[in-house]
Amino acid sequence: MIKHRFLAPLLFAVFSGTALAADKLTVQLDWLPGGDKSFVYAGIEQGFFRDEGLEVRVVPGRGSSDAVTKIASGSADVGFGGISALMMAAAEGKVPVKAVMSLYSNQPDALFTRADSQIRSLKDMEGKTVAMPTFSSSNALWPVVLERNGVDPERIRVVKSDPSALAPMLAQGRVDATINWVTVAPAFSTVLKQAGKELEVLPWTQFGLDGYGWSVLASDKTIQERPDVLRRYLRALNKALAFSIDNPQAAAQALKAQVPEAEVAVVQAEFESSIPLLRTPVSERDGMGRFDRDLLASTWGWVAKSMDYDPAKVDPETLVDRSFLAD
Repeated sequence: MIKHRFLAPLLFAVFSGTALAADKLTVQLDWLPGGDKSFVYAGIEQGFFRDEGLEVRVVPGRGSSDAVTKIASGSADVGFGGISALMMAAAEGKVPVKAVMSLYSNQPDALFTRADSQIRSLKDMEGKTVAMPTFSSSNALWPVVLERNGVDPERIRVVKSDPSALAPMLAQGRVDATINWVTVAPAFSTVLKQAGKELEVLPWTQFGLDGYGWSVLASDKTIQERPDVLRRYLRALNKALAFSIDNPQAAAQALKAQVPEAEVAVVQAEFESSIPLLRTPVSERDGMGRFDRDLLASTWGWVAKSMDYDPAKVDPETLVDRSFLAD
């Protein structure tokens, strides 16, 4: 069983403030605490937020769309989510949220299958069954990626399930593949090994998917009314990222300090699997966190195609605020 991800408290608070009046921020995760988010906890444990005069409360979520909704409603000040979810929300109506920093400049979406399944391409999925989370930014992209690769989506059976059920379903052979982010591959590997199986990961980037993925989000209210607080938060977050990339085990231990059920080895492996998404040729070229205009437009192009939106419906430039990474 995967303990740390699904038995974590549904709500927990972590404070990293000083005895003086620190500025409070509610940070909305897009999922339950996992290794990919361990850098946030490293920021708390290492005092990076405290040093910036911030008191941080971290709350779990149920998907990128959920995170966007909660930030937009004022339930959280800042958070994390796939930028595609923000784009979809903007296409459906005005949303008071901006992406203020890119985290993944490579898309994290992947097809997980068993090594003995003989599935090595999207074409091999025809006639098979795939399970996906009920709420995930990957879901809408799936048929578009298939069509781009000459595969008829109608020839693949789709089952939607709670994220916690996907690994057991794959291990037990109830489905042929699952859709996940590559960052959870270590946890899936653990479950499959218990069933005597080996995990095979097929990243969608090898099938032509490009664009931005996981991003740091902030409400318009935070941007407009507390710009200095947001700037300090991003400064601390960047320090936490740099520390965690250099010290993944320490980052894993920081998460465990707040989520006792976490298994340090799995958390560390999950974070390490996210490093190639954080450090890419794009981030090396443009700088960590920056949004390139052309790649942002390509990201919106995938979303518009997946949702059958008029490409002119949203100007993706209106959904990002680059000013908080200026220093």
